[in-house]
Amino acid sequence: MNEIKTKRLRQADIATMAGVSVSTVSRVLANEPGISESVRQHILKVAAENGYSARTATGALRGTLALIASDGVTGGLSVFYEGIVEGLRAGALDAGVPFEVRLIRENRATPDGVHEYMQTAGAGGLFLVGIDPSAELRAWLEDAAIPTVLVNGTDPKLRLDGASPSNFFGAYEATTRLLDAGHRKILHLTGSHRNTIRERVRGFKAAITDADGAEGRLVSMSFQGSAIHEAHELTSAVLAEKAGFTAAFCMNDFIAVGVLEAVTEAGLRVPEDFAIVGFDDLPCALMTNPPLSTMRVDRVALGREAVSLMVARFRDRNAPARQICHAVVPIAGGTVPNP
Repeated sequence: MNEIKTKRLRQADIATMAGVSVSTVSRVLANEPGISESVRQHILKVAAENGYSARTATGALRGTLALIASDGVTGGLSVFYEGIVEGLRAGALDAGVPFEVRLIRENRATPDGVHEYMQTAGAGGLFLVGIDPSAELRAWLEDAAIPTVLVNGTDPKLRLDGASPSNFFGAYEATTRLLDAGHRKILHLTGSHRNTIRERVRGFKAAITDADGAEGRLVSMSFQGSAIHEAHELTSAVLAEKAGFTAAFCMNDFIAVGVLEAVTEAGLRVPEDFAIVGFDDLPCALMTNPPLSTMRVDRVALGREAVSLMVARFRDRNAPARQICHAVVPIAGGTVPNP
């Protein structure tokens, strides 16, 4: 008992001392119905005796916390996540929902790590931005009945709410733009553990399968260092094979920049000899020569949609999970012939 008192008390500690589940403690402190009065009073008594403020915890569940993968937001994709946070802040302000944001290393996205972040922020609702929860974290979130929304993410089992770009259809459209321009041997530079990126791979493969005589090749990236440099090196190696590939759909615009540099250095004309489509519509798409043809992701809208999902989840904890997908819009550029 003394050992527990020397550190910040968590709901998991209350659950252990009271002999109940974390979910039951969470529901009691949130003043939710469905708990017997004897169990409720027992938990509140244990919490009070050990210095845990039930009143503070109940109020805290009106607030929300966004955890963002630090390796993404502090790297080249920072502008992507800045747009999402802008949408989250605006949506939370409109809805009157307290909102805070924190960076977290993905290896810290464990039940204990996430719980600590939420306790420190006094939050009861959680946005996971660019983070696919592990099976362990997902199980804990479900057991603790914590309202959770994946932002720029999807739950393959659809047990958690999520807001994301329409990655499958966006990738299908991006590849179709190359096919419609007459290309039949197309590269797809990609590489990630994330569910959203796997959806883009599926979209690419589906578009290739649906086109007569088309051939696609996945070029896997390690992302050890600069994505632009790695894409440049990988594309140069493929071109040196003289295997006849004349186009590339890239996982994001930074990769497309590296492909464009490699193609140009090889003496090929863009888009006459080699065509390129990026993804995300990042600012760098306008800085290349020619400007990148890409697919626009409305990052601000994703943030706002995530807040609407959170508000709905606060109102009905038992409603079926929902996944909101935003269409990805083709953006004309100079790396694919415009119809």
